[in-house]
Amino acid sequence: MTLWDYAELKLERGAQAHFALAKGLAARAPDGALIGQFSPQIGFASDEAVVLSRGPGLAEILPPGAPVVARKLTRLTPTIRPRENETLAPGGIYVHRWFTIDRPALAEFVSLSGQAWPDFERLFDARIFGLFSADESDLDRRDGARRLLLLTRYGSHDVWEKSRDPSTEAMQIFQKRQQHTRTTVARSSLLVTS
Repeated sequence: MTLWDYAELKLERGAQAHFALAKGLAARAPDGALIGQFSPQIGFASDEAVVLSRGPGLAEILPPGAPVVARKLTRLTPTIRPRENETLAPGGIYVHRWFTIDRPALAEFVSLSGQAWPDFERLFDARIFGLFSADESDLDRRDGARRLLLLTRYGSHDVWEKSRDPSTEAMQIFQKRQQHTRTTVARSSLLVTS
């Protein structure tokens, strides 16, 4: 199974840092390795960026020094998505939703997610790109927890808001999933395209 890397970056001040990062990534990334660069919307600071790559080695792809001031890398393992060779669609917003769940509930959490997605994607201009399990940290092991990243494309923030409708079959399944969730946080972003 292919491992993925997720880098949370702090950049130099100013919007030009996002463009400099994109230029640096384009020059350094081998074909097919870089999946996406995301710029901040709601929940991210203006000097934050996220980069997602297929396969380990993102540390070597990231430009050294400016515009990157600090970085945090997380190794991810895909669950039932993304599908092989799947790419990110341009436009809309991408929501990065992190879950911390009870470790024994991992399989059920993933299964419930997969059960809800067909109804969810049929009803809304939304597409689940991937549900990833993060490598366990020492703290995760000590606390009996697992962390997962759900990356979803929505047509807009308005679509995200409408998709919270509790009467849908998908949301009823998501409520079952919530029983295994300790905490969750969602932040929205734009996909940086060249």
